[in-house]
Amino acid sequence: APSAAMAEGSGSGGSGRGPPCPGAVSAFRRWEQLRRRLATPWARGLLAVAAGLGLLYAVLRVPVRLRDGLAAVTVFLSTLTPKFYFALTVTSSFISGLIFVFEWWHFRKYGTSFIEQVSVSHLRPLIGGAENSPPAPAAFSAGENETGRQNMPECKVWRNPLNLFRGAEYSRYTWVTGKEPLTYYDMNLSAQDHQTFFTCDTDTLRPSDTVMQKAWRERNPQARIKAAYQALELNNDCATAYVLLAEEEATTIVDAEKYFKQALKAGEMIYRKSQNCHSQSPQHEAQLRRDTNVLVYVKRRLAMCARKLGRIREAVKMMRDLMKEFPLLSMLNIHENLLEALLELQAYADVQAVLAKYDDISLPKSAAICYTAALLKARAVSERFSPETASKRGLSTAEINAVEAIHRAVEFNPHVPKYLLEMKSLVLPPEHILKRGDSEAVAYAFFHLQHWKRIEGALNLLHCTWEGTFRMIPYPLEKGHLFYPYPSCTETADRELLPTFHEVSVYPQKELPFFIHFTAGLCSFSAMLALLTHQFPELMVIFAKA
Repeated sequence: APSAAMAEGSGSGGSGRGPPCPGAVSAFRRWEQLRRRLATPWARGLLAVAAGLGLLYAVLRVPVRLRDGLAAVTVFLSTLTPKFYFALTVTSSFISGLIFVFEWWHFRKYGTSFIEQVSVSHLRPLIGGAENSPPAPAAFSAGENETGRQNMPECKVWRNPLNLFRGAEYSRYTWVTGKEPLTYYDMNLSAQDHQTFFTCDTDTLRPSDTVMQKAWRERNPQARIKAAYQALELNNDCATAYVLLAEEEATTIVDAEKYFKQALKAGEMIYRKSQNCHSQSPQHEAQLRRDTNVLVYVKRRLAMCARKLGRIREAVKMMRDLMKEFPLLSMLNIHENLLEALLELQAYADVQAVLAKYDDISLPKSAAICYTAALLKARAVSERFSPETASKRGLSTAEINAVEAIHRAVEFNPHVPKYLLEMKSLVLPPEHILKRGDSEAVAYAFFHLQHWKRIEGALNLLHCTWEGTFRMIPYPLEKGHLFYPYPSCTETADRELLPTFHEVSVYPQKELPFFIHFTAGLCSFSAMLALLTHQFPELMVIFAKA
């Protein structure tokens, strides 16, 4: 039957193959005959008897071989000298020490154990481990003050509202220290932002905008600057070209301000033209959005230039006018620039007015909002606050409000206090930040540390009370107290945003992996054996042979 089926299959057209080999057909027939014979009951009985005899032989023979093997091992060990045992223990201690150092380095750099990561990623599938882990429990918002917030925290990266100028500030840092303050990931996000804010579908109709569209995609700063000059040769009123030159070519804030003023003049003219024809087609509406983005960006950066050059009241007026003119662009967080400028003026009543508008349950929070609110409440009591006096008479109502505000701020971002108290060194803030992460803490402390120092006793009150926050937060962070639970993805994103020479702050502190403890113990034990072998060679040889 099988041979007939093979012949029938080979004879059917369409396969394009010749008839089967006669030798293969005969081998297949012999295999079929052998399989039928082995399927009979007497053949199965013979196989069972043969298997039993083989097992009996193994049972009788293996102890004999084991006895011979143990005798050979005993003879080998009796010939070993103390130098061999010393070399063995030293080598074992050295290798386990190398593994321990590598494990520790990998944990400090990536936050995970290398051996554990390899085991989970590669070995578990090989041994049939379950890959489908149960779904993580949903993270619910906690606290009555934050009801209705997001159910699951997201590690969304935001544009830093107080980001520095590349040419006038970041590049100068590189020239002085030889270190790059910005990561490739951060600069790539900025390039995506520029393409989103400063380009649109109608750029192909204008040669200068076409050149700038390519310029924002360039990785080389010199290539971007060269493209900006090419765009200005084609159109002297190309606002985005002036923006690029102000950001990257200007080496001082004064030079950057000059470029931004030229960008403002060109941007206002283009914005008025777009307003007159924005209703004609969807393309014109997209162009109006692009021109609006350019105008808002230029005015904001001009206000920041005025703030950096000491013209703070002028900067405050420009920011207020910008927020009134474009009230729907609150997602740009211009109010955070305004808060910092008002704090520099020590206009605390105006700061409180801004907080009353933006520190709302329906609006997203930030470290600037939470810690500025805590600063204002600490200002009312910090000058007369004393831990000894407070422990004797208890806290007053104003002091309780200040402590609760500090606890609220620390729960939102627990990384900030170490920078404000100068327990960790600061670096230049990145161009993008992760809310509640170390990058946001660096950006906030970089600009606001001076405001905390200016208020007498504020840092002392923060120092005495901030660690009490962690006694109120449920552990292991399955719930929050006033906010949703602290996200677990901040460390990875912060390592991408912050430079490699900065030690990223991690919350909550991770426990050391098992393999670090194991390799440390193995290294210590081997080193102890090596020391004992070196000091008492004869005794250790007797112990090893025993």
